[in-house]
Amino acid sequence: MNYTVRYDSSAEADLAGIWSGASDRSAVTEAAAWLDDRLARIPLRLGEARQSSVHRIVFRLPLGIEYEVVEDDKLVLVHGVFSTG
Repeated sequence: MNYTVRYDSSAEADLAGIWSGASDRSAVTEAAAWLDDRLARIPLRLGEARQSSVHRIVFRLPLGIEYEVVEDDKLVLVHGVFSTG
């Protein structure tokens, strides 16, 4: 079963800022698409746990994403996007 992926407004702004300032925008776009796909399909097997098993962080160069999984609602909440480069 797929999960719904939602970015909070600050995470959306982070991603837009990273994309705007990137020297290789296609790399940012490809990483974001790859991450969105995996977050929708396998969020608890992706990345590594932080504060608990449902608070996680994942990297796909040139991006990193901090997210939370709400298993009962099949929901992934993205709280932050950052550049790894």
